[in-house]
Amino acid sequence: MSKGYRYFIEIAYDGAAYHGWQMQKNAPSVQQKIQEVLSVLFRIPVSIMGSGRTDTGVHARQQFAHFDVQEQISKVEFLKRINGMLPGDIAVYDLMPVHPAAHARFDASWRKYEYHITFRKDPFLLGKAWHCHYALDTKAMEAAAKVLPQYTDFQCFSKTKTDVKSFDCEIKCAGWEQTSHGLVFHIEANRFLRGMVRAIVGTLIQIGRKQLDIGDFIEIIKNKDRKQAGSAAPAQGLYLTGVRYPEEIFK
Repeated sequence: MSKGYRYFIEIAYDGAAYHGWQMQKNAPSVQQKIQEVLSVLFRIPVSIMGSGRTDTGVHARQQFAHFDVQEQISKVEFLKRINGMLPGDIAVYDLMPVHPAAHARFDASWRKYEYHITFRKDPFLLGKAWHCHYALDTKAMEAAAKVLPQYTDFQCFSKTKTDVKSFDCEIKCAGWEQTSHGLVFHIEANRFLRGMVRAIVGTLIQIGRKQLDIGDFIEIIKNKDRKQAGSAAPAQGLYLTGVRYPEEIFK
């Protein structure tokens, strides 16, 4: 046996048909579909590790995963073959050789998410954005979003019964962008908790509806109680849009 080779793949997917990224016993997942195709390509079982998990119905414009094989791979041929075999809602954009210890999840330095809201019915955004009917105070929502980088413990925005050692996240930036017929929430952090972005958006929407104010928002964060935060925004508006890695892991 040769020493083997580790590769990163850059992936994008429409999550509507999948029960998230992570393998499921009785439901289709993005990880499962890619592993099945890789196993056919290399004629041996191939497992992949993603940079993070996305929930049911959540999309990714940029996701990464790593896998190990016993042979060097031609990128052009690999991309042609794997994209020809994957379903239309999953694409592999790039293949990158990395050092043997490189890890798609643990080596990720920063991750970016977007949450898309549309204020009008749009057939081209069906399943791709939250059609929000509320009148919103966007200035209050923006002011509250700017508070997030001042804190590190976000237990209040994490799904309950989550097995994590820490609820600490370093949020680099967070804020709202106005579009022609809606809003986009941008957030970048070193890590995210399960359900965190959707819970933040849901709570910010309550501020926009004047059900909460910025003082309430700060107290929710300090109290670390998920029950005090708003309901999670619908999954279809959420996108994983970027993952950053240190240059030294790549060959």
